[in-house]
Amino acid sequence: QLQLVESGGGLVQPGGSLRLSCVASGFTLDYYGIGWFRQAPGKEREGVSCISSRGGKTNYADSVKGRFTISRDNAKNTVYLQMNSLKPEDTGIYYCAADPSAFRLCVLRRVEYDYWGQGTQVTVSS
Repeated sequence: QLQLVESGGGLVQPGGSLRLSCVASGFTLDYYGIGWFRQAPGKEREGVSCISSRGGKTNYADSVKGRFTISRDNAKNTVYLQMNSLKPEDTGIYYCAADPSAFRLCVLRRVEYDYWGQGTQVTVSS
């Protein structure tokens, strides 16, 4: 059974850092582009960052550029999202998702992603 599991969320003060992990089971992450999305209360789910399966091409939402870094460790079947200089507006549930067609490029469109994790809560507050 194909499964994605996120971890690493929590409560952090503004300016702090968190590293989220997305671990795949039941399939090899090498062949999939992976995206991180987030959803704040009362808002639509939005794309945050993604990384392609080949070449490790990355893409970031303007709101997180320069603060977040996505990376992958195929040997561990894991994708990470390093989040620095966190702001209250970064609060939300963070989901990872897998796109089987993102070989050289990835996009932050939800419809492209076939498999989703259940999410991890990130709260940025003083």
